[in-house]
Amino acid sequence: MICLDFACHCVKVSGCGVPSYQPDTNRVVNGEEARPYSWPWQISLESFFPTCGGTLIAPNWVLTAAHCITFHTYRVVLAEHDMNKEEGPEHGYICVSILLCRNDIALLKLETSAVINDKVLPACLPQHSETLAHNEPCYVTGWGRLYSGGPKATTLQQALLPVVDHSICSRSDWWGSSAKTTMICAGGESKSACHGDSGGPLNCKGRDGKWYVQGVTSFVDGRGCNTPQRPTMFTRVASFIPWITEVRDDPNVQLLNQNLNLKTYNNHKTNILISINMIELL
Repeated sequence: MICLDFACHCVKVSGCGVPSYQPDTNRVVNGEEARPYSWPWQISLESFFPTCGGTLIAPNWVLTAAHCITFHTYRVVLAEHDMNKEEGPEHGYICVSILLCRNDIALLKLETSAVINDKVLPACLPQHSETLAHNEPCYVTGWGRLYSGGPKATTLQQALLPVVDHSICSRSDWWGSSAKTTMICAGGESKSACHGDSGGPLNCKGRDGKWYVQGVTSFVDGRGCNTPQRPTMFTRVASFIPWITEVRDDPNVQLLNQNLNLKTYNNHKTNILISINMIELL
């Protein structure tokens, strides 16, 4: 495993963000089972068991949350829907590089490139510094708990989480100073991600009709997943496009893939945001 921390631009993946099986976005209110394979970039991140979600952004690159990563060997499973069944299309890939940024974002390089087909497709990446409008409809997906303290979902779930503008989310009676400009607030009250959804995508449809991973699921309030005026917090992918490009274009990453020992680079330390009023979505 490799731990890098660059001074956090990414090229859009050709053929990204247009699923063969269109997601059903007409009936989602507080969350429901997703149409199988309608979010073909959604991955399950597994060590000894499924721990987090993530997003395929290229055939050999996955985006997830840095707080999902510890000192383990990880496997990425694509084309997963029902965790309790072998449905046929699922395929696992070993991660040979893990690259962390100072914020709650990580890149995983796969040992072999994923086969792109009607059930496996990368999500598109936003433009650097792109912003989302207040109330823009986005969708969180994952196999996390159905509610605070409740059971984990066995099938992939989706929920509509409208974006909450930073000027609102950063108010003292909302998230206050915990809401950074490198984050996206979305949802709130009955609409929320929950524990186990960490690292998964905040999916937002662009004007071009393609789906973009605008956020990486990061944390919720410590009092519960559906706490009023505490929307789910996502790492803003658009803030880290230069870092993503730098990592993917760095030839040293290719060379270091042969060394699976954890490497830490001097003067670059991972700094994951944790405080007593937040819960990581593990």
